[in-house]
Amino acid sequence: MVRSRRGFYSENGKRQILVVDDETINRELLTMMLQEDYDVLTAADGNEALAIAHTHAQTLSLILLDLFMPGLHGLQVLRMLQENSETAGIPAVVVTADQKAEVDSLMMGAADFIPKPYPQREVVLARVLHTIELYEDRHLIQSTERDPLTGLYTKEYFFRYATEYDHHHPEEETDAIVVNVNHFRMINERYGRAYGDDVLRRIGQKVREIVHHNGGIVCRREGDAFLIYCPALNDYQTILENAVVGLSGEEGNRDRVRLRMGIYRHADHSIDIERRFDCAQMAADQLRNSFGNAVGYYDSKLHETELYNEQLLEDFNTALQKRQFHVYYQPKFDVRPEKPVLASAEALVRWEHPVLGMISPAVFIPLFESNGLITRLDHYVWREAVAQIADWKRRFGRTIPVSVNVSRIDTYDPSMIDYLCAVMKEYDLPTEDLLLEITESAYTQDSQRIVSVAERLRELGFRVEMDDFGSGYSSLNMITTLSFDALKLDMYFVRNVFRERNNIRMLEIIVDIARYLNVLIIAEGVETEEQMKILREKGCDIVQGYYFSKPLPADKFERFLTEKGDC
Repeated sequence: MVRSRRGFYSENGKRQILVVDDETINRELLTMMLQEDYDVLTAADGNEALAIAHTHAQTLSLILLDLFMPGLHGLQVLRMLQENSETAGIPAVVVTADQKAEVDSLMMGAADFIPKPYPQREVVLARVLHTIELYEDRHLIQSTERDPLTGLYTKEYFFRYATEYDHHHPEEETDAIVVNVNHFRMINERYGRAYGDDVLRRIGQKVREIVHHNGGIVCRREGDAFLIYCPALNDYQTILENAVVGLSGEEGNRDRVRLRMGIYRHADHSIDIERRFDCAQMAADQLRNSFGNAVGYYDSKLHETELYNEQLLEDFNTALQKRQFHVYYQPKFDVRPEKPVLASAEALVRWEHPVLGMISPAVFIPLFESNGLITRLDHYVWREAVAQIADWKRRFGRTIPVSVNVSRIDTYDPSMIDYLCAVMKEYDLPTEDLLLEITESAYTQDSQRIVSVAERLRELGFRVEMDDFGSGYSSLNMITTLSFDALKLDMYFVRNVFRERNNIRMLEIIVDIARYLNVLIIAEGVETEEQMKILREKGCDIVQGYYFSKPLPADKFERFLTEKGDC
């Protein structure tokens, strides 16, 4: 165990040395040699030496230890110092006339050996200083080598040792493994940081046991991520099940702590070690929202997806510059009148790649969100939508409000609101012409921030819609405290309403909530006339979906404007 120390120096600013010798003359000789440079303590026997070492364990830099003393032999003292966690890290230099004792002393853990009679003062000082500096450097290295919470390697040393492992075992097949805690942030929030830290310590201990049994090395990378590099293993499911035993506390809470494991089997030694763990992390991330499957493998399919995603990221700037992103518009109809009337539209982005063809937003939007590019894309879409609203208003004499997505990441941009206001001003449009959709999950992930942003936007005249409502993130208590103008029912919720007719009662409850809050109800994903009529009968205000139209390019959407919204 690495000794914890408050500092390397005593109160008078000098390093502290303990001289242990039963001969007074020897203690005095060494004190005279050392006292100019060091704060010297002395002990006349082994028991006194142990007592002083424990008292000054935090400041002692070195012990000069005689071997032949009454009572405890010097080697006994050395062994007892090594066995105690408080004193184990204090280097001891054996000082004796018995030249044959040198090997035994070094084997017992002595840092060096000084013979009697003493050599010249300069030799003694050089040996003392060299030993102290060597141990201080080792202590500093060890303090940065280990994660203070779990005692595992830090990421930097882990990658260094993994590289050395490859160097010494070039032909051995190895696996790169990442272990994550599912929704660890929520564990911290629900049970407290102390509980979360205890979970991480216990995982670290269990993972260390697995590695010790099978060979290899382990580290805590950051947060809830643990890395394992070891010879290729089998049956990772059992290993993961053993790792989670006892983590969830009392019976009845077995699912409180759930782990997921990503594995890059038989890792390619020709690629960078960190890259191998990126591959394993990708396999773990595939399981982020999977309750049943906890072990994922990096394979050729994931590799192809990775290459595909890398190309999309590389082509993003060019796509913006060459306007390869096209904004489509899906009409939203007010179904409260007997004959539905065009009320607004939703802007939906499509990417027409010159080589890859039309790319689904389900592919590139999550990718851009995870890589910090979504804000730039959203700004592009906002400007396109505002310009289109202004163009329709000029050419058709009608204002068709358009709703655009605002991601949770956008709300962290301090210039977001200023940007929206500047675009509306540039096209001479009132803020109420642009509808802002913020997902229900965004409200719950950072409710204080999102509510603050939404309130500010509404104060400026923007209308805010809570998108994907019904996907199961928020509580009724939370809904009553949030700031928005419309609830937009999640597409899959709407489909389930009609798949399981018992869910119609849930629809009625949500409509009642909307009425209580005095906000509109919008339903998306409506595909049939029957669905539209039932939604209208139950109190939905606005409906969109393939029953009316799929998302259309602006020129084709204009058919609805020329028909004045009739259907």
